[in-house]
Amino acid sequence: MDGGAVYLSKMSKGRILVVEDNMDNYELVRFILERAGYDVFLAVNGRDGVDAARLQKPDLILMDLGLPEMDGWNAAEKLKTDELTKSIPLYALTAHTLPLERRRALLAGCDGYLSKPIHMEGFLAVIEEALNRKGKTATQQS
Repeated sequence: MDGGAVYLSKMSKGRILVVEDNMDNYELVRFILERAGYDVFLAVNGRDGVDAARLQKPDLILMDLGLPEMDGWNAAEKLKTDELTKSIPLYALTAHTLPLERRRALLAGCDGYLSKPIHMEGFLAVIEEALNRKGKTATQQS
């Protein structure tokens, strides 16, 4: 069996852009998502997150709100008003957990809200639900 056949058997469940400036937080999220079968890539500030979403067209975006250069609220507004990115599910992933901050994230265009610290089972269930809603998971191919 050649290496290509083995590689092709490992189908990704989806491509997820994580916009996070804290590397410890990113590494934890990346570990959980990659272990669950997702491809994960990083942007470290809101401006790079908007650019990465436009270029990479991920299946889902997880965005911290307290980001440098452009905060997550402004980045969400930009993503949801851009024809290239407005249909990509966007979830806030943040320690900003007050009801007013949650409402502000949803008003900025976030489709959902996940608070830190994350709880693995609930976290993965929300990710799968977000991707299934958009029909982006690769599950039933035979």
